[in-house]
Amino acid sequence: MDKAVAIALDGTDRRILAELQDNARLTTAELGERVFLSQSPCWRRVRRLEEEAYIQAYRAVLDARKLGYGVTAFVSIMLESHAQALSRDFEARIAEIPEVIACHNVSGRYDFLLEVVARDLEGFGVFARDVLRALPGVKEIYSSFSLKEIKATRALPIAR
Repeated sequence: MDKAVAIALDGTDRRILAELQDNARLTTAELGERVFLSQSPCWRRVRRLEEEAYIQAYRAVLDARKLGYGVTAFVSIMLESHAQALSRDFEARIAEIPEVIACHNVSGRYDFLLEVVARDLEGFGVFARDVLRALPGVKEIYSSFSLKEIKATRALPIAR
């Protein structure tokens, strides 16, 4: 993290971020109570954190299993070349596929690491054959499957 960015946040800002990261449904009054601010100053700080893009969005965390997704796969993809146009095309296509819930351009043997959900193994197989293999420039696909989710938080550590 850039030290200039880290210095721009005081302890109250950090407490606000930690509280909202834990429960974004807190009212401004509830949040203010937790960070020892009255409602108006708390609201102004949250607004500033949003405007400065420390807070990028508010989302609900959904249960994949209850929605019928029994398989989580981590898919490593190697492209046939490192041409910039090919990578951009691949990235644009990946962004449009709802089953791909995360995608990272990574170092190492493979170029991209995807997190993919599917209803079951058979469904993943169809997805891999019909969707992933059809993406531009895909040379190699390697899949690993989650046997058990140990930690599922997307919460960032907020330095105090």
